[in-house]
Amino acid sequence: LKADFPLPVLLAVAGVARSTFFYHQARLQAPDPQEALKAAVTDVFTANHGRYGHRRIHTELVRQGWTVAKKTVLKLMRSLGLVCKVRRKKRYNSYRGEQGGIAPNVLNREFDADAPNRKWVTDVTEFSVGGRKLYLSPVMDLFDRQIISHTVSSSPNLELTNTSLHEALATLQDGQKPLVHSDQGFQYRHVSWRVLLEDAGAVQSMSRKGNCYDNAVMENFFGHLKEELFHHARFPSTDALATALNEYIRWYNTERISTKLKGLSPVQYRAQTLAA
Repeated sequence: LKADFPLPVLLAVAGVARSTFFYHQARLQAPDPQEALKAAVTDVFTANHGRYGHRRIHTELVRQGWTVAKKTVLKLMRSLGLVCKVRRKKRYNSYRGEQGGIAPNVLNREFDADAPNRKWVTDVTEFSVGGRKLYLSPVMDLFDRQIISHTVSSSPNLELTNTSLHEALATLQDGQKPLVHSDQGFQYRHVSWRVLLEDAGAVQSMSRKGNCYDNAVMENFFGHLKEELFHHARFPSTDALATALNEYIRWYNTERISTKLKGLSPVQYRAQTLAA
């Protein structure tokens, strides 16, 4: 319209003062004072595959030397269209009725551990790719939430869970006898599972029937894994998913920061704590 009408006429019609017009025009032409911060937020978000929300991004920015409030990070993420993936609730159920022995709930939702290899939790989760199933069996150390072993298989059989437990037990040092907690799935009630624990001097613990909160930390891990990796990607085959699961767990252990771990990854937290 400025090409067709004089500016004073346009300002009079719009009811805008001349000083107000030039003020806003100068603001639009001025460089964005948050341009560098926006770039830093985007870099952290992208580097972590869109899996970080504003709290973790804030932690990473502070580590990089930025002085910024969490609410500012949240506001910038919204303006940039950076949306962290939200978890969904769906889980594989390994319970198959009354088979084998049931251990007491020794863990009793005490999910903190003051040293490595004191308390472990484990479970099995299911994925579906093109009509085919894939199962993951991780073992987590509650000291730093590190996945110390995991196995992937097309069947939720005894070999799947026993192999992950065997590999975890192989990392123990002399005298370490962890509490190993699971749900009441048939794999954990089988004599082969109990023998592995007994031979290692480990203590078996089980959630109460139908109570997922008794193994909440592992359920939380599965929720993050599925939303950060699985629900927002398409995998051409179960082999491709298995490769992605292995890479995710490597990233989770070595790079993914946790507010519970003082802004460190599990591996970083363990190394820092043991070195202190």
